[in-house]
Parts: sequence; structure tokens; C-alpha cells
Amino acid sequence: MRKKLENVEPSHGLPENATKAQKVKYKLCEKFVEHIQRHGTSQAELARKLGIDTARPNEIVRYRIDLFTIDKLIEYAELLDPSLKIDVA
Repeated sequence: MRKKLENVEPSHGLPENATKAQKVKYKLCEKFVEHIQRHGTSQAELARKLGIDTARPNEIVRYRIDLFTIDKLIEYAELLDPSLKIDVA
């Protein structure tokens, strides 16, 4: 799984004029990728932990930020790491 994620290209990169909201969502998606890599978790395991459909983690690790609200990504991220910290630039 780690090798697969290392080669995953985000489906949608941030536009040059990305809004703060888009940047926050992108950073949240990065946290999921880091979690999967650090813990060797599969996307199916991640879906079970979060109580979501198995397709959703794939959308997250491919940075499909257009499919999620900030609130929902934060909710998911806090389930994985209650001490989550995100810097907004």
C-alpha cells in the first residue's frame, strides 16, 4: 500500500489561485495519506475505521477536494487523530 501511495498523483491539484478553503481541504487530504503511509493502513481499513463507504478513502487520497466539505474532512481526520493540527497559510 505504501508503494502505491508514493506514486499516486493527486487527481486534482490546487489551482494557482486556490482559496483558503481549498488549501485547508488539500492539507487535510495530505494528513490521510500520511496516516496510511505511517500506519500501513489499507483504504478498506480506513473506511471501516471512519464508518464510510470504501470508495471515499480513495477520493481523499487522490485529493478530490471538490467532493468534500472542510467539516467532513475534519470530522474524519479527528476520528484518526484527536490531536489533529492544521496550519492554514
